[in-house]
Amino acid sequence: MKKLFYTLSTLLILANLAQAQESVYPAKDYKGLLYITNGTVHVGNGTVLENATIKVNNGKIVEVGQNIAIPTDDAKVYSAKGKQVYPGLILPSTDVGLKEISNGVRASNDVAELGEYNSDVRSITAYNADSKVINILKGNGVLLASVSPEGGVISGSSSVVQFDAWNWEDATYKMDVGIHLNMPSFITARFGRRGNFAAVAAPAPDQNKVALDKIEEIKDFFREAKAYLQESNHSATNLKLEAVKGLFDKKQKLFVHADQVKQMLASIDFVKEFGFNVVIVGGSESYQIADLLKSFNIAVILAEEHALPATEDDDIDQPFKTPAALQKAGVLFALNDNSDNTRYRNMSYNAGTAATYGLTKEEALSAITLNTAKILGIDDKTGSLEVGKDANIVVSEGDILDMKSSTVIMAFIQGRKVSLENKQTQLFERYKTKYDIK
Repeated sequence: MKKLFYTLSTLLILANLAQAQESVYPAKDYKGLLYITNGTVHVGNGTVLENATIKVNNGKIVEVGQNIAIPTDDAKVYSAKGKQVYPGLILPSTDVGLKEISNGVRASNDVAELGEYNSDVRSITAYNADSKVINILKGNGVLLASVSPEGGVISGSSSVVQFDAWNWEDATYKMDVGIHLNMPSFITARFGRRGNFAAVAAPAPDQNKVALDKIEEIKDFFREAKAYLQESNHSATNLKLEAVKGLFDKKQKLFVHADQVKQMLASIDFVKEFGFNVVIVGGSESYQIADLLKSFNIAVILAEEHALPATEDDDIDQPFKTPAALQKAGVLFALNDNSDNTRYRNMSYNAGTAATYGLTKEEALSAITLNTAKILGIDDKTGSLEVGKDANIVVSEGDILDMKSSTVIMAFIQGRKVSLENKQTQLFERYKTKYDIK
Protein backbone atom coordinates (compact mmCIF):
# COMPACT_ATOMS: atom_id res chain seq x y z
CA MET A 1 0.00 0.00 0.00
CA LYS A 2 2.81 2.39 0.93
CA LYS A 3 4.59 1.60 -2.34
CA LEU A 4 1.38 2.35 -4.27
CA PHE A 5 1.00 5.66 -2.41
CA TYR A 6 4.54 6.78 -3.32
CA THR A 7 4.04 5.72 -6.92
CA LEU A 8 0.81 7.75 -7.20
CA SER A 9 2.46 10.75 -5.50
CA THR A 10 5.33 10.63 -7.97
CA LEU A 11 2.97 10.50 -10.94
CA LEU A 12 0.95 13.45 -9.61
CA ILE A 13 4.06 15.58 -9.12
CA LEU A 14 5.38 14.78 -12.58
CA ALA A 15 1.95 15.43 -14.11
CA ASN A 16 1.83 18.82 -12.41
CA LEU A 17 5.26 19.68 -13.80
CA ALA A 18 4.21 18.57 -17.25
CA GLN A 19 1.34 21.07 -17.27
CA ALA A 20 3.70 24.04 -17.09
CA GLN A 21 5.64 25.45 -20.00
CA GLU A 22 3.94 23.37 -22.71
CA SER A 23 3.98 26.42 -24.97
CA VAL A 24 7.71 27.11 -24.59
CA TYR A 25 9.62 25.93 -27.65
CA PRO A 26 13.21 26.43 -28.83
CA ALA A 27 13.53 29.40 -31.16
CA LYS A 28 14.06 28.86 -34.87
CA ASP A 29 17.43 29.73 -36.37
CA TYR A 30 17.67 33.29 -37.60
CA LYS A 31 19.81 33.90 -40.66
CA GLY A 32 20.53 37.51 -41.46
CA LEU A 33 21.25 40.81 -39.76
CA LEU A 34 20.14 41.65 -36.24
CA TYR A 35 20.82 44.81 -34.24
CA ILE A 36 20.52 45.57 -30.53
CA THR A 37 20.69 49.35 -30.37
CA ASN A 38 21.47 52.20 -27.97
CA GLY A 39 22.11 50.17 -24.83
CA THR A 40 24.78 50.31 -22.15
CA VAL A 41 26.92 47.40 -23.31
CA HIS A 42 28.95 45.53 -20.69
CA VAL A 43 31.41 43.67 -22.91
CA GLY A 44 32.45 41.19 -20.20
CA ASN A 45 36.18 41.96 -20.35
CA GLY A 46 35.93 45.06 -18.16
CA THR A 47 34.87 47.45 -20.92
CA VAL A 48 31.58 49.36 -20.78
CA LEU A 49 30.22 51.16 -23.85
CA GLU A 50 27.49 53.77 -23.43
CA ASN A 51 24.77 54.19 -26.05
CA ALA A 52 26.26 51.36 -28.10
CA THR A 53 24.90 48.99 -30.72
CA ILE A 54 25.64 45.30 -31.33
CA LYS A 55 25.47 44.10 -34.91
CA VAL A 56 24.86 40.38 -35.43
CA ASN A 57 25.01 38.43 -38.67
CA ASN A 58 23.94 34.79 -38.87
CA GLY A 59 24.25 34.38 -35.11
CA LYS A 60 27.73 35.90 -34.81
CA ILE A 61 28.70 39.32 -33.45
CA VAL A 62 30.27 41.31 -36.29
CA GLU A 63 30.43 44.80 -34.80
CA VAL A 64 30.10 46.47 -31.39
CA GLY A 65 30.27 50.21 -30.85
CA GLN A 66 28.67 53.56 -31.47
CA ASN A 67 27.47 55.14 -34.70
CA ILE A 68 26.82 51.81 -36.40
CA ALA A 69 24.69 52.27 -39.51
CA ILE A 70 21.41 50.33 -39.47
CA PRO A 71 19.72 49.39 -42.78
CA THR A 72 16.08 50.33 -43.22
CA ASP A 73 15.04 46.87 -44.34
CA ASP A 74 16.04 43.21 -44.22
CA ALA A 75 17.16 43.34 -40.58
CA LYS A 76 15.69 42.82 -37.14
CA VAL A 77 16.23 45.73 -34.77
CA TYR A 78 15.72 45.61 -31.00
CA SER A 79 15.99 48.79 -28.99
CA ALA A 80 17.91 48.61 -25.72
CA LYS A 81 17.67 52.33 -25.03
CA GLY A 82 17.95 52.90 -21.28
CA LYS A 83 18.73 49.20 -20.78
CA GLN A 84 21.81 47.20 -19.74
CA VAL A 85 23.25 44.68 -22.22
CA TYR A 86 25.39 41.75 -21.03
CA PRO A 87 26.97 38.54 -22.30
CA GLY A 88 24.88 35.47 -21.49
CA LEU A 89 25.71 34.19 -18.02
CA ILE A 90 27.30 30.74 -17.68
CA LEU A 91 26.87 28.20 -14.87
CA PRO A 92 30.32 26.60 -14.56
CA SER A 93 29.36 23.33 -12.83
CA THR A 94 25.79 22.18 -12.30
CA ASP A 95 23.36 19.28 -12.32
CA VAL A 96 20.74 21.15 -14.37
CA GLY A 97 19.06 18.71 -16.76
CA LEU A 98 20.29 15.77 -14.68
CA LYS A 99 18.35 16.45 -11.48
CA GLU A 100 14.80 17.77 -11.66
CA ILE A 101 13.40 17.57 -8.13
CA SER A 102 16.00 17.72 -5.36
CA ASN A 103 15.52 15.34 -2.43
CA GLY A 104 12.20 14.35 -3.88
CA VAL A 105 11.42 12.18 -6.87
CA ARG A 106 14.25 9.75 -7.42
CA ALA A 107 12.99 8.84 -10.88
CA SER A 108 13.63 12.43 -12.05
CA ASN A 109 17.33 12.30 -11.12
CA ASP A 110 20.07 10.92 -13.34
CA VAL A 111 23.09 12.67 -11.89
CA ALA A 112 25.20 9.82 -10.49
CA GLU A 113 26.26 6.33 -11.49
CA LEU A 114 26.99 3.32 -9.28
CA GLY A 115 30.61 2.54 -8.50
CA GLU A 116 33.66 4.63 -7.64
CA TYR A 117 35.56 5.00 -10.93
CA ASN A 118 33.19 6.14 -13.65
CA SER A 119 35.49 8.07 -15.97
CA ASP A 120 33.63 6.61 -18.96
CA VAL A 121 30.29 8.12 -17.89
CA ARG A 122 29.26 11.10 -20.04
CA SER A 123 26.74 13.46 -18.46
CA ILE A 124 25.69 14.90 -21.82
CA THR A 125 23.85 11.71 -22.85
CA ALA A 126 21.60 11.98 -19.78
CA TYR A 127 20.92 15.69 -20.19
CA ASN A 128 17.21 16.55 -20.31
CA ALA A 129 16.69 19.58 -22.56
CA ASP A 130 13.05 19.74 -21.41
CA SER A 131 13.93 20.40 -17.76
CA LYS A 132 11.56 22.96 -16.24
CA VAL A 133 14.49 24.57 -14.41
CA ILE A 134 16.11 25.68 -17.67
CA ASN A 135 13.50 28.29 -18.60
CA ILE A 136 13.60 29.76 -15.10
CA LEU A 137 17.37 30.17 -15.43
CA LYS A 138 17.01 31.87 -18.81
CA GLY A 139 14.72 34.37 -17.13
CA ASN A 140 17.64 35.26 -14.88
CA GLY A 141 20.12 35.65 -17.73
CA VAL A 142 21.78 32.22 -17.55
CA LEU A 143 22.09 30.95 -21.11
CA LEU A 144 24.77 28.25 -20.90
CA ALA A 145 25.99 25.71 -18.35
CA SER A 146 28.54 23.00 -17.82
CA VAL A 147 26.50 19.93 -16.91
CA SER A 148 28.49 17.82 -14.46
CA PRO A 149 28.03 14.29 -13.09
CA GLU A 150 28.28 13.50 -9.37
CA GLY A 151 29.06 10.58 -7.11
CA GLY A 152 31.91 8.14 -6.66
CA VAL A 153 35.59 9.05 -6.77
CA ILE A 154 35.69 9.83 -10.48
CA SER A 155 32.20 10.87 -11.57
CA GLY A 156 32.67 11.11 -15.33
CA SER A 157 32.86 13.89 -17.90
CA SER A 158 30.99 17.20 -18.10
CA SER A 159 29.84 19.02 -21.23
CA VAL A 160 28.72 22.58 -21.93
CA VAL A 161 25.14 23.08 -23.13
CA GLN A 162 23.12 26.03 -24.36
CA PHE A 163 19.62 26.48 -22.96
CA ASP A 164 17.51 26.55 -26.12
CA ALA A 165 17.30 23.08 -27.56
CA TRP A 166 15.00 20.17 -28.41
CA ASN A 167 17.37 17.47 -27.15
CA TRP A 168 20.88 16.92 -25.84
CA GLU A 169 22.34 16.76 -29.34
CA ASP A 170 20.97 20.23 -30.16
CA ALA A 171 21.99 21.56 -26.75
CA THR A 172 25.64 20.50 -26.93
CA TYR A 173 27.93 23.53 -27.04
CA LYS A 174 31.20 21.79 -26.21
CA MET A 175 31.43 18.05 -25.64
CA ASP A 176 33.37 16.38 -22.79
CA VAL A 177 35.09 19.45 -21.37
CA GLY A 178 36.62 17.67 -18.40
CA ILE A 179 36.68 14.78 -15.94
CA HIS A 180 35.29 15.29 -12.43
CA LEU A 181 37.14 13.97 -9.38
CA ASN A 182 35.82 14.11 -5.80
CA MET A 183 38.82 14.58 -3.53
CA PRO A 184 38.66 12.50 -0.31
CA SER A 185 38.00 14.51 2.84
CA PHE A 186 40.64 15.01 5.50
CA ILE A 187 37.98 15.80 8.11
CA THR A 188 36.17 13.12 10.11
CA ALA A 189 32.39 13.47 10.06
CA ARG A 190 30.94 14.06 13.51
CA PHE A 191 27.92 11.82 13.03
CA GLY A 192 26.97 8.88 10.87
CA ARG A 193 25.54 9.34 7.41
CA ARG A 194 22.01 9.33 8.77
CA GLY A 195 22.88 11.40 11.83
CA ASN A 196 22.76 8.50 14.28
CA PHE A 197 25.12 8.65 17.22
CA ALA A 198 26.03 4.97 17.05
CA ALA A 199 28.45 5.84 14.24
CA VAL A 200 30.72 7.69 16.70
CA ALA A 201 30.67 4.98 19.35
CA ALA A 202 33.38 3.01 17.56
CA PRO A 203 36.95 4.38 17.50
CA ALA A 204 37.27 6.76 14.57
CA PRO A 205 39.94 5.89 11.99
CA ASP A 206 42.77 8.29 11.28
CA GLN A 207 41.04 10.37 8.61
CA ASN A 208 44.31 11.80 7.30
CA LYS A 209 45.60 8.29 6.63
CA VAL A 210 42.29 7.22 5.07
CA ALA A 211 42.35 10.24 2.74
CA LEU A 212 46.01 9.83 1.79
CA ASP A 213 45.53 6.12 1.06
CA LYS A 214 42.55 6.95 -1.16
CA ILE A 215 44.52 9.63 -3.00
CA GLU A 216 47.30 7.11 -3.63
CA GLU A 217 44.69 4.74 -5.04
CA ILE A 218 43.47 7.49 -7.38
CA LYS A 219 47.04 8.18 -8.50
CA ASP A 220 47.47 4.46 -9.22
CA PHE A 221 44.40 4.66 -11.46
CA PHE A 222 45.97 7.49 -13.47
CA ARG A 223 49.38 5.75 -13.54
CA GLU A 224 47.67 2.69 -14.98
CA ALA A 225 45.85 4.90 -17.49
CA LYS A 226 49.14 6.55 -18.53
CA ALA A 227 50.80 3.19 -19.11
CA TYR A 228 47.75 1.89 -20.98
CA LEU A 229 47.60 4.95 -23.26
CA GLN A 230 51.31 4.62 -24.07
CA GLU A 231 50.78 1.11 -25.45
CA SER A 232 50.53 0.92 -29.22
CA ASN A 233 48.27 -2.13 -29.13
CA HIS A 234 45.90 -3.41 -26.45
CA SER A 235 44.85 -6.99 -25.92
CA ALA A 236 41.54 -5.62 -24.64
CA THR A 237 39.93 -2.18 -24.62
CA ASN A 238 39.55 -0.56 -21.19
CA LEU A 239 36.84 2.11 -21.50
CA LYS A 240 37.59 3.68 -18.11
CA LEU A 241 41.24 4.22 -19.03
CA GLU A 242 40.44 5.29 -22.59
CA ALA A 243 38.09 7.96 -21.19
CA VAL A 244 40.87 9.93 -19.47
CA LYS A 245 43.07 10.26 -22.55
CA GLY A 246 42.04 13.90 -22.88
CA LEU A 247 43.62 14.71 -19.51
CA PHE A 248 47.02 13.57 -20.74
CA ASP A 249 46.90 15.32 -24.12
CA LYS A 250 45.44 18.51 -22.52
CA LYS A 251 42.18 18.36 -24.47
CA GLN A 252 40.33 18.04 -21.17
CA LYS A 253 40.68 19.48 -17.68
CA LEU A 254 40.53 17.70 -14.34
CA PHE A 255 37.81 19.30 -12.22
CA VAL A 256 38.69 18.48 -8.62
CA HIS A 257 35.87 18.99 -6.14
CA ALA A 258 37.67 20.20 -3.03
CA ASP A 259 37.11 22.76 -0.28
CA GLN A 260 39.80 22.01 2.31
CA VAL A 261 43.35 23.31 1.99
CA LYS A 262 44.75 19.78 2.33
CA GLN A 263 42.51 18.61 -0.50
CA MET A 264 43.73 21.42 -2.74
CA LEU A 265 47.36 20.73 -1.85
CA ALA A 266 46.78 17.11 -2.85
CA SER A 267 45.33 18.36 -6.13
CA ILE A 268 48.61 20.07 -6.92
CA ASP A 269 50.24 16.63 -6.95
CA PHE A 270 48.18 15.78 -10.04
CA VAL A 271 49.72 18.79 -11.79
CA LYS A 272 53.23 17.83 -10.72
CA GLU A 273 53.07 14.12 -11.52
CA PHE A 274 50.76 13.98 -14.52
CA GLY A 275 50.81 17.51 -15.91
CA PHE A 276 47.03 17.76 -15.73
CA ASN A 277 45.25 21.06 -16.20
CA VAL A 278 43.46 21.23 -12.83
CA VAL A 279 40.42 23.28 -11.83
CA ILE A 280 39.27 23.39 -8.21
CA VAL A 281 35.48 23.23 -7.76
CA GLY A 282 34.24 24.43 -4.39
CA GLY A 283 37.38 26.10 -3.09
CA SER A 284 35.91 27.64 0.06
CA GLU A 285 39.40 27.74 1.64
CA SER A 286 41.19 28.68 -1.59
CA TYR A 287 41.91 32.20 -0.33
CA GLN A 288 44.41 30.69 2.13
CA ILE A 289 46.66 29.38 -0.66
CA ALA A 290 45.74 31.75 -3.50
CA ASP A 291 49.36 32.53 -4.39
CA LEU A 292 50.22 28.82 -4.54
CA LEU A 293 47.24 28.11 -6.81
CA LYS A 294 48.34 30.93 -9.08
CA SER A 295 51.90 29.55 -9.28
CA PHE A 296 50.54 26.21 -10.56
CA ASN A 297 48.05 27.91 -12.91
CA ILE A 298 45.09 26.29 -11.14
CA ALA A 299 41.71 27.93 -11.71
CA VAL A 300 38.92 27.94 -9.12
CA ILE A 301 35.14 27.65 -9.40
CA LEU A 302 33.68 28.97 -6.13
CA ALA A 303 30.66 26.80 -5.46
CA GLU A 304 28.31 29.08 -3.56
CA GLU A 305 28.97 32.52 -2.16
CA HIS A 306 25.74 32.96 -0.20
CA ALA A 307 26.82 30.49 2.46
CA LEU A 308 28.16 30.26 5.98
CA PRO A 309 31.95 30.23 6.52
CA ALA A 310 33.66 26.89 5.99
CA THR A 311 35.08 26.78 9.55
CA GLU A 312 34.21 28.41 12.86
CA ASP A 313 37.51 30.31 12.79
CA ASP A 314 36.68 32.10 9.52
CA ASP A 315 35.26 35.60 9.40
CA ILE A 316 31.48 35.54 9.09
CA ASP A 317 31.75 37.30 5.74
CA GLN A 318 34.67 35.21 4.41
CA PRO A 319 32.64 33.62 1.56
CA PHE A 320 31.86 37.17 0.35
CA LYS A 321 35.54 38.21 0.47
CA THR A 322 37.11 35.15 -1.15
CA PRO A 323 36.54 36.28 -4.78
CA ALA A 324 38.46 39.53 -4.14
CA ALA A 325 41.32 37.57 -2.55
CA LEU A 326 41.59 35.35 -5.63
CA GLN A 327 41.36 38.38 -7.93
CA LYS A 328 44.18 40.10 -6.06
CA ALA A 329 46.39 37.01 -6.32
CA GLY A 330 45.74 36.76 -10.08
CA VAL A 331 43.92 33.42 -9.86
CA LEU A 332 41.49 32.73 -12.70
CA PHE A 333 38.19 32.09 -10.94
CA ALA A 334 34.48 31.83 -11.65
CA LEU A 335 31.42 32.15 -9.46
CA ASN A 336 28.75 29.48 -9.32
CA ASP A 337 25.44 28.82 -7.59
CA ASN A 338 24.85 25.23 -6.52
CA SER A 339 21.98 25.87 -4.12
CA ASP A 340 19.18 23.32 -4.48
CA ASN A 341 16.84 25.77 -2.75
CA THR A 342 17.06 28.47 -5.43
CA ARG A 343 17.91 26.02 -8.24
CA TYR A 344 20.91 28.11 -9.31
CA ARG A 345 19.04 31.23 -10.36
CA ASN A 346 20.93 33.48 -7.91
CA MET A 347 24.35 33.26 -9.57
CA SER A 348 24.29 36.88 -10.73
CA TYR A 349 23.37 38.01 -7.21
CA ASN A 350 26.33 36.05 -5.83
CA ALA A 351 28.43 38.17 -8.17
CA GLY A 352 26.67 41.27 -6.88
CA THR A 353 27.67 40.37 -3.34
CA ALA A 354 31.28 39.89 -4.47
CA ALA A 355 31.09 43.37 -6.01
CA THR A 356 30.36 44.84 -2.57
CA TYR A 357 33.25 42.95 -0.95
CA GLY A 358 36.24 43.97 -3.00
CA LEU A 359 35.53 43.31 -6.68
CA THR A 360 34.50 45.99 -9.14
CA LYS A 361 31.17 45.36 -10.87
CA GLU A 362 32.88 44.53 -14.15
CA GLU A 363 35.25 42.09 -12.43
CA ALA A 364 32.23 40.44 -10.80
CA LEU A 365 30.51 40.25 -14.19
CA SER A 366 33.59 38.61 -15.72
CA ALA A 367 33.45 36.00 -12.95
CA ILE A 368 30.10 34.75 -14.32
CA THR A 369 30.84 35.25 -18.02
CA LEU A 370 34.33 35.53 -19.55
CA ASN A 371 36.26 33.89 -16.70
CA THR A 372 33.87 30.95 -16.78
CA ALA A 373 34.25 30.67 -20.55
CA LYS A 374 38.05 30.60 -20.16
CA ILE A 375 37.89 27.85 -17.54
CA LEU A 376 35.55 25.77 -19.71
CA GLY A 377 37.59 26.38 -22.86
CA ILE A 378 34.81 28.16 -24.76
CA ASP A 379 36.10 31.75 -24.59
CA ASP A 380 36.76 31.65 -28.33
CA LYS A 381 32.97 31.39 -28.85
CA THR A 382 31.32 33.13 -25.90
CA GLY A 383 31.76 34.86 -22.55
CA SER A 384 32.02 38.40 -23.89
CA LEU A 385 30.38 40.64 -26.48
CA GLU A 386 33.29 40.75 -28.89
CA VAL A 387 33.52 40.45 -32.65
CA GLY A 388 33.56 36.88 -33.90
CA LYS A 389 31.79 35.35 -30.93
CA ASP A 390 28.31 33.85 -30.73
CA ALA A 391 25.54 36.33 -30.06
CA ASN A 392 24.73 35.06 -26.56
CA ILE A 393 23.24 38.26 -25.20
CA VAL A 394 21.07 39.35 -22.26
CA VAL A 395 19.19 42.65 -22.05
CA SER A 396 18.09 43.82 -18.59
CA GLU A 397 16.07 46.77 -17.39
CA GLY A 398 18.40 47.16 -14.42
CA ASP A 399 21.75 46.02 -13.06
CA ILE A 400 21.84 42.27 -13.56
CA LEU A 401 23.95 41.91 -10.40
CA ASP A 402 21.28 43.62 -8.29
CA MET A 403 18.40 41.51 -7.01
CA LYS A 404 16.13 44.55 -6.62
CA SER A 405 16.52 46.24 -10.00
CA SER A 406 17.37 43.37 -12.36
CA THR A 407 14.65 42.34 -14.80
CA VAL A 408 15.74 40.39 -17.86
CA ILE A 409 13.54 41.43 -20.79
CA MET A 410 15.34 39.83 -23.77
CA ALA A 411 17.80 37.02 -24.33
CA PHE A 412 19.53 35.75 -27.45
CA ILE A 413 21.37 32.44 -27.87
CA GLN A 414 23.53 32.25 -30.99
CA GLY A 415 21.44 35.09 -32.42
CA ARG A 416 18.07 33.45 -31.72
CA LYS A 417 15.68 35.49 -29.58
CA VAL A 418 14.62 32.91 -27.01
CA SER A 419 11.47 32.71 -24.94
CA LEU A 420 11.68 33.87 -21.32
CA GLU A 421 8.37 32.25 -20.43
CA ASN A 422 8.52 29.80 -17.56
CA LYS A 423 6.40 28.25 -14.82
CA GLN A 424 6.56 31.40 -12.68
CA THR A 425 5.55 33.77 -15.49
CA GLN A 426 2.68 31.46 -16.44
CA LEU A 427 1.41 31.38 -12.86
CA PHE A 428 1.73 35.18 -12.70
CA GLU A 429 -0.43 35.56 -15.79
CA ARG A 430 -2.88 32.95 -14.54
CA TYR A 431 -3.62 34.76 -11.31
CA LYS A 432 -3.65 38.18 -12.96
CA THR A 433 -6.50 36.79 -15.03
CA LYS A 434 -8.24 35.28 -11.99
CA TYR A 435 -8.26 38.56 -10.09
CA ASP A 436 -8.71 40.73 -13.18
CA ILE A 437 -5.46 42.62 -12.62
CA LYS A 438 -4.41 44.75 -15.58
